Amino acid sequence: MVKVVINDERGVMVVVKDTYEDDRVEVSGMGLESGVVLWGFFKFIYQGMMPTSLGKSRSAARRTLFPNFPSPKVQIWGLLICLISQFAHGFYLPGSYPHKYVIGDPLSVKVNSLTSIDTEIPYSYYSLPFCKPPEGVKDSAENLGELLMGDRIENSPYKFKMYTNDTQIFLCQTKPLSSEEYKLLTNRIDEIYQVNLILDNLPAIRYTKRDTYYLRWTGYPIGIKVQDAYYVFNHLKFTVLVHKYEETNVASVMGTGDAAEAIPVGKPESDIPGYMVVGFEVTPCSVKHNPESLKNLKTYDNYPSTISCEENTVNMAIKENEPIAFTYDVTFVESDIKWPSRWDAYLKMEGAKVHWFSILNSLMVITFLAGIVLVIFLRTVRRDLTHYEELDKEAQAQMNEELSGWKLVVADVFRAPDNPALLCVMVGDGVQILGMAVVTIMFAALGFMSPASRGTLVTGMLIFYMILGILAGYVAIRMWRTIFCGDHKGWVSVSWKVACFFPGIAFSILFVLNFLLWGSHSTGAIPFSLFVILILLWFCISVPLTFVGGYFGAKANHIEYPVRTNQIPREIPSQKYPSWLLVLGAGTLPFGTLFIELFFIMSSIWMGRVYYVFGFLFVVLILLVVVCAEVSLVLTYMHLCVEDWKWWWKSFFASGSVALYIFLYSINYLIFDLKSLSGPVSATLYLGYSLLMVLAVMLATGTVGFLSSFWFVHYLFSSVKLD
Repeated sequence: MVKVVINDERGVMVVVKDTYEDDRVEVSGMGLESGVVLWGFFKFIYQGMMPTSLGKSRSAARRTLFPNFPSPKVQIWGLLICLISQFAHGFYLPGSYPHKYVIGDPLSVKVNSLTSIDTEIPYSYYSLPFCKPPEGVKDSAENLGELLMGDRIENSPYKFKMYTNDTQIFLCQTKPLSSEEYKLLTNRIDEIYQVNLILDNLPAIRYTKRDTYYLRWTGYPIGIKVQDAYYVFNHLKFTVLVHKYEETNVASVMGTGDAAEAIPVGKPESDIPGYMVVGFEVTPCSVKHNPESLKNLKTYDNYPSTISCEENTVNMAIKENEPIAFTYDVTFVESDIKWPSRWDAYLKMEGAKVHWFSILNSLMVITFLAGIVLVIFLRTVRRDLTHYEELDKEAQAQMNEELSGWKLVVADVFRAPDNPALLCVMVGDGVQILGMAVVTIMFAALGFMSPASRGTLVTGMLIFYMILGILAGYVAIRMWRTIFCGDHKGWVSVSWKVACFFPGIAFSILFVLNFLLWGSHSTGAIPFSLFVILILLWFCISVPLTFVGGYFGAKANHIEYPVRTNQIPREIPSQKYPSWLLVLGAGTLPFGTLFIELFFIMSSIWMGRVYYVFGFLFVVLILLVVVCAEVSLVLTYMHLCVEDWKWWWKSFFASGSVALYIFLYSINYLIFDLKSLSGPVSATLYLGYSLLMVLAVMLATGTVGFLSSFWFVHYLFSSVKLD
């Protein structure tokens, strides 16, 4: 980063270079300052250096010396671009800004909910007989997304000091385990629950060696079962990776006269070295402590005997009416890992070639469908229209008696569909969901919603969904007026249905699932107060914005049909095969573009893996939209060619039927990939959340198909000249 300081009086320009550990890390708010400085530099060159001895005005001098210099408007736009670019450089993505710790500064480890891929039901860390901090258990501030995801971040008794190694630190000895505590602890071990620790916003990571390579895990298991005995991991070996914090200011001078001098910038650096946390590793051990050595020990005292921690050996068997002692070691290691790269160990996504294969597969499907669409437009439609328009009126009348195909449904193609209000509501909600997905994934791909900021992805989805209510209301009401040829009667009722349709279904599903979580005493259960907040956000923000959009939709001009509709509907000829069979089969093509990426998304949600390839996901989303539009367009044309003018709902479900295949894939994933999922409660939670996801996908993809088909039909029949 370079800061340019202008001194008009002395004609001195001082360049100050602020060197950081990584060019992507800057001081918050530096963008505006740099923009102002750039403007000063602009002024200095454009005005300050302008000679006045030429006998001309400044404007004339500018034209003489800088004939190609931009106009004032261009200068303003250039300044705005500089400001925007500087604002972009003022943020590091992903993550937050580094925290500088001096040697001896306290470091506090936090605990998150216990999680398991066997049950998918999170529980509080302190629901088990673990050591509690001396100052008491305190909840950390959590955002809306963290609460909805079941995260419960609390303080822990593990305390470190920066760059101070400690060994054999005694935490506590629990009371003798009661029969209920023993049963609960053994059940959690059977269900493979993991302990999730956090230091400086970094989750604890664990490495296990298998053959010639290492496996990476987040968190560590509570314990393990060997034969018929249960063992708990009661001694933890922490390794904290740190990187030295360096910040220097270097000044250099550029001048045009003898008055050039250096201007001191910034404060003198402190001689005390600082460090940043760039890694947090844990190795769990099961150690049998000597009861005699535990006597008279207080929290954070040194355990007097030597603790032998071996990863492949377990010694601390848990039994009823016997206590458990907890100890830990911490070692600080200076690392070459820079602060911006500290999340690389968590965000490494194997199988990049698979993602490229998914995109290539989608491009092949799009090319195939695009060829069909091109044939329809260039060879079939254009040929038919040209031939139809070359005939005189009598020949057209005679031809109409002989022809069959889409031209015969010209007087019925825009007849109002069954349940028009429901169609408008689903299209409006689909636009809202699709817009939310596009904006959220785009921001995530830019790094604004990284895993370093827990809960921001879900929070962003909720915010974007509420804001886009105005778009949902506008599209739904304008489509409602178009179907009824400009009549806006009933738009208030339709707007209300748009605002309540999908959120109402989502709340109903979440409410039922929440009862199951409440019954299990899980941290995944949404608190009643959070339910109230969500309802207030729904009715105080989303609903009013939907009505605002509906109002503008009612005031906007409706889309006029290019042809008139007869009062008596035309009879649809009988078909060899049910048209709905073709509609359901059409969903296989969009599913083919999505299923590879869907596997990684499902693994991220249900297997505890980190999904961070949002760039791939954004490309797949765009390709999915294109495939849905092409599939629906081709299918609509096929229905019109067999004189089936009821295309409205079929165009919606032609692309929306991809949701059916996603739901079938979810069941397949449950049976073959989550085969260890235990209990009817866990299976019900999985199917409930999958149903909610499938409904959202159906509305979004169905809307894409319907709007593309509507445009195609409108374009097709606007080209037909009729009396």
